[in-house]
Amino acid sequence: MSTDDDFELVRGSGNVFRDFGYPNTEILSAKAKLAAEIIALLGDAELSVEFFSAHPGLNVEELMRIRSASLSGVSIDRLVEILTQLGQSVEIELSFPDMQALSAAQ
Repeated sequence: MSTDDDFELVRGSGNVFRDFGYPNTEILSAKAKLAAEIIALLGDAELSVEFFSAHPGLNVEELMRIRSASLSGVSIDRLVEILTQLGQSVEIELSFPDMQALSAAQ
């Protein structure tokens, strides 16, 4: 690697969706975190008849979409509900930053 290569190191904001300019970044980030937890809980589990018998509020199509990170049709409420059905407790922390401070930072 040549020492003449120019590159810029940019520290992320902590929200990849914001960093790439997506709209509704907080919602996308929350959905991604909830979906990641569902994916981790499911692991490599086979989504069998027995699994769905034990979890009657879940359906295979929805879980397959979540596993493939296709979250556009899944609400935060539904992701929380799925986690609850998988035996998890979910805590959501809300904060409301001062809008003047937020505007000044941009």
